Amino acid sequence: MSIRTRFAPSPTGYLHVGGARTALFSWLYARKHGGRFILRIEDTDLERSSQESVNAILEGMAWLGLEYDEGPFFQTQRFDRYKEVIQQLLNQGDAYYCYCSKEELETLREQQMNNKEKPRYNGKCRQGTDAVGERVVRFKNPVQGEVVIDDLVKGRIVVANSELDDLIIARSDGTPTYNLTVVVDDWDMGVTHVIRGDDHVNNTPRQINILKALGAQLPVYAHVPMILGADGARLSKRHGAVSVMQYRNEGYLPEALLNYLVRLGWSHGDQELFSLDEMIQYFELEKVNVSASTFNTEKLLWLNHQYLMNSDPAHVAHHLSWHMGEMGIDPASGPDLADVVKAQRERCKTLVEIVAQSVYFYKDFAEYDENAVKKNFKAGSELVLQHLLQQFSEVSAWEAEPLHQIVLNAAEQLQLGLGKVAQPLRVAVCGSGVSPAIDVTLALLGKQKTLDRIQRAIDFIRATNA
Repeated sequence: MSIRTRFAPSPTGYLHVGGARTALFSWLYARKHGGRFILRIEDTDLERSSQESVNAILEGMAWLGLEYDEGPFFQTQRFDRYKEVIQQLLNQGDAYYCYCSKEELETLREQQMNNKEKPRYNGKCRQGTDAVGERVVRFKNPVQGEVVIDDLVKGRIVVANSELDDLIIARSDGTPTYNLTVVVDDWDMGVTHVIRGDDHVNNTPRQINILKALGAQLPVYAHVPMILGADGARLSKRHGAVSVMQYRNEGYLPEALLNYLVRLGWSHGDQELFSLDEMIQYFELEKVNVSASTFNTEKLLWLNHQYLMNSDPAHVAHHLSWHMGEMGIDPASGPDLADVVKAQRERCKTLVEIVAQSVYFYKDFAEYDENAVKKNFKAGSELVLQHLLQQFSEVSAWEAEPLHQIVLNAAEQLQLGLGKVAQPLRVAVCGSGVSPAIDVTLALLGKQKTLDRIQRAIDFIRATNA
């Protein structure tokens, strides 16, 4: 059997991390088994769906690298097919018209609630009616027997048909409902494995009964547990960054987020770091935990730092370039980004941090850090910088090693501790007392920027202490 999985988000907002994990699990399962991964946009909620949300979903999938083999398919383009299936169910006697008004149904619900009964449709129109006027179409759910779901994550689930009522499959305006469209789509698209959140467990027996009525092959189901915030509540906007693209904006690498998401509810021994190839190799739905997982931002930040430190600097630079642009920095105006990554990645946990701590490589700073000036630009510091300026101006091979030697020699010749030489120099060229190793910093800045900034610092010190 050729494996076919799907990811079917509703375009009513951004691609959130829960949806991204579902997409990842579906993608991994298809890739592991040589199958096909389908993207389907469930946009039948015409009031809430938007093109902006569609774009956000596609952008999120692209950034994560979860390429799909088929799609994106849009449900709004398949209304004729849904009407055809609804009519088929009506003709077979597996569906019927219901004329019950909203007022009738609300009264029924109130009575059931007062009697502490489970709210459900009472089947008033199930055997036919002479009523006319506004109507919906309901699926005639079997009243005997049970639905058995051999869930790959949750195990066997058994639901008595007597617990299920006759759900609406077409609204009064003729538009199909979710439980009908998802069934027709999975059937038509040959989906073999439905991997989705466990908030859909209640829908599954109803959808299985519709599939059976249509004579369709049943897919295998796998309901993955929800993701919780640190407070134990379901992950939501109030927990902070839950949009995939917000994590990009905050400076995370996509593979770090994927690695974190795959470990939310799944494990392979004690291993923490997984390449995509390893995820595909080791991933099994049967190893997904049944219980909910808690989202831990600190763990994600740790993972991101691991990826910054261990990934190919050119790959990190590719993502860093976008952040440079967002900060109004032209990467061509300074050192090669891959070299900046090498210099900064031990000290920075996100791409945003790298940019924030690397601006001086590309742009002149307007002012010096006040505390760094008080500590390092004291009377006499200009003499140290004057000595360094003369030595640096004579250098032909502008590389870290000879620059490092000049700083060491200056400390010896001026009979000063290394910090008394390196720190005033660091503040002079960076504007603050924090940077990578001074020789690396100078090499990245280049000769002319270094000389210009040392001269500027000398003038500043003289003017301040005049």
